[in-house]
Parts: sequence; C-alpha cells; structure tokens
Amino acid sequence: MEFQWLNTFITAADCGNFRRTAELLYISQPSVTVHIKQLEKELGVQLFHRDGKKIKLTEEGRRYLVHAKRLLEVYQNGLEDLHSFSQGYTSKLSLAISPLIADTILPFVLKSYTNQHPDVEITIKIIESIDIEQAVLREEVDLGLSCLNSSNPDLICELLYKDSVILVTTHDGQDAESAPPLDEEEVLTTNYLLTHNHPGYWDNLCRAIKSRYPSVRMMKVSQVHITKRFIAEGLGVSFLPTSTVRRELLEGRLLEVNCHSINLPEANTYAVMKYDHSKQKEFLKFISNYRL
Repeated sequence: MEFQWLNTFITAADCGNFRRTAELLYISQPSVTVHIKQLEKELGVQLFHRDGKKIKLTEEGRRYLVHAKRLLEVYQNGLEDLHSFSQGYTSKLSLAISPLIADTILPFVLKSYTNQHPDVEITIKIIESIDIEQAVLREEVDLGLSCLNSSNPDLICELLYKDSVILVTTHDGQDAESAPPLDEEEVLTTNYLLTHNHPGYWDNLCRAIKSRYPSVRMMKVSQVHITKRFIAEGLGVSFLPTSTVRRELLEGRLLEVNCHSINLPEANTYAVMKYDHSKQKEFLKFISNYRL
C-alpha cells in the first residue's frame, strides 16, 4: 500500500470532488482516480459512490477513513521524528503559551534555553489562557504557561511569577520633575478605561473601580499589545502588569499613575502540566531563574 494513496483518499473524502482533490494535491485528475482504484483493490471494498462529478463515501469508506487518518499520522510522525534526530535533537518539548506571556518573557527565555539545550526540539502553540488547561489535559502539549490558575485535580499547577499591576496612561508632554503628579480620579473619569486585556483580574477590579468611581466609562480590549497602542494614541488608560509596560515606561511613552484608593491586584503566571516528568521539571527550573 502506498501512503500517497491514503493521502489522496483522505483529501477526496474531505472535499468530495476528484477535480478539487487533484488541485489541492498538485497532481492530475487521472492520477487521483488511479490512487483511489489502487486503494480499493488493495482493501477489496468500494470507497466512494460516484454520481457524475460528485463523490460520496460508501459505508466502508466512512469506516476506513478513521483508520486511514491514523495510518497517515503515524507515518508522518515517524518522518518528523527521523528528521528531528538527523538535526541533532534527542528530545522534544511542546509548550502552550498565552499571548500575554509570549509577548513578554518568551523570546528571551527561549533563546537562552535553546542555547543551553540544543538537543531539545521546542514546539510552541500560542493559546489563550482559558484554553490552555484543555490543551494540557488532551496531551496536545507537555506544558502550559498560563495567566490563569487551574484547580483541575488531573493537572499540576505551579505559580511561577507574581507581577504587580499598575495604572498607565499616555505621556502628557510635561516634564516629569516639574509637572504635578497625575491624579487618579481625573485620569479614570476623563478617559475610557480599557479592560479585560488580562484574563485573571479584571472582573473583580472592574467592580472595585465602579464602586469608587461610578461614572468611569469602560471599553473591553482583549489584547495587551493593542491596549498599549490605544493608550499611546490617547484612546484610554488601563491597569496592566508591570512587565508588559516596562519598556514603554522607561522610554517615556507611557506614564504610571499612582493609585491610593483602589487595592490593585497581581497578575500571576502559572505552569500547568499533566505529568511531572523530567523534561517539564528541567524547563521549569530554567524558567524560574528569569523574571518577567
């Protein structure tokens, strides 16, 4: 049996048309027909009902499709493993990382880790924190770096970092030494408050702010990097983890506003894993030496 036949069969089953199958696989339509006939001969069953240009899986074809996908996956995984081995990799580590963490600690830490562990092949999936738990449970990844804690009894969740949250606004153009300090109430009541750019603290924080300043206007913006752009353009203010705005504060593009009447939360980073194996332990030990 040729694995190319399986690939043709799976593609044809997905798109329901031999012509489209040929286009997707960059082969001729007669070649598609030959592949399907060869596979049907090998299996001794008919895989498709043909109705003009349209094709539909037979009952046997529908049953075999599941096995064909598994066979092709095993074959492709084997090729990938051999390719990795030929490149000098002896182990693999797959990570699910939230966009927020990917935008802060990830580049520097990964560069340092891969320099010290050139034999480890790293795979990264950028996934929202709310979805990382399920990715780890389904063993799609070995380890998740999330902004959310997990209470699932089947998972191990470790707190990696605590990050202070601060109120930031755009630079007002005044000299930092001679200008009066920014007023918390004025900043919050004269601007949109950009919320929900972090999955861990906004619900409780919004209630506290509304209790103190009922007239505050709020706008949900789901991504931190977009929130920072909006703030820099004067579209609003926000409460953000210090690590996410450290560079902008140092460069003077954003300003911190001291808050005295609101108890500010912390933004936490968690490691989520299903198995406490050596490769997970090694990576967590390495990453724990770095601050966000």
